[in-house]
Amino acid sequence: MVIDIFLTETAQLADVVFPATAWGETDGVQTNTERRVQRLRKAVDPPGEAMPDWWIVSEIARRMDTPGFDFESAKDVFNELCELSPLYAGLDWDRIDRGEYQWPVPHKDHPGTPILHQGVFENGRGIFKLIRYRDPAEVISDEFPVWLTTGRRLPNYHTRTQTGRAAGIDYLAPGERLEIHPEDVVDWGLEDGGWAKMTSSRGCMMVRVEANDRSPRGTVFTTFSFNDAPVNVLTGGGYDPVTDTAELKVCPVRVERP
Repeated sequence: MVIDIFLTETAQLADVVFPATAWGETDGVQTNTERRVQRLRKAVDPPGEAMPDWWIVSEIARRMDTPGFDFESAKDVFNELCELSPLYAGLDWDRIDRGEYQWPVPHKDHPGTPILHQGVFENGRGIFKLIRYRDPAEVISDEFPVWLTTGRRLPNYHTRTQTGRAAGIDYLAPGERLEIHPEDVVDWGLEDGGWAKMTSSRGCMMVRVEANDRSPRGTVFTTFSFNDAPVNVLTGGGYDPVTDTAELKVCPVRVERP
């Protein structure tokens, strides 16, 4: 089951897809990174059968005979949050009308907390650790002699679920490119703007070449933004043992003319 505003590649795999409302179609609340609690006000009506997330989840709960989901509005949801969370205990839907409070607001007469740590760190002092370098789970070899690094480009957001539907973004980034140092392009028998075949121990993919010196020789770069260039098919299953972060950013590959 998927709730989304677009029929994404993930949604296409689901048995059931519930159409959600976008941010401009939804009443609600957001708390930004300075802990300021702000109202969101619906600007336009949602299209078709799209409904807010809280309504969809509540309806599923009701039909499964789950008590406690008798919400009629986003106001009901937020007010219950304030009843249950000590950080929001002094707030309610009407009090955040002008967005002037920053949590914690522990009671109704509290003015909010513009600066969280004064005189003392509320959650204790930070713990500093020295983390030494170690090699990735896989390293380059005779069979896979090139480092592949992956990341993002400024015009596209993650996998283009939203930005990929804007014509202006397509003008800035119409397709994926594999950035290769110009000297490697020549040595590997490739052409700027032509196709390259990139292979790892898990699979291969075809991608257009962009010759530039942003990456050093022996290292190539591309992003995970385009569905027709599924770079994460190539990356491995290693992970960082300290943070448990998946090792999706680097792996050894072979790059050749198709």
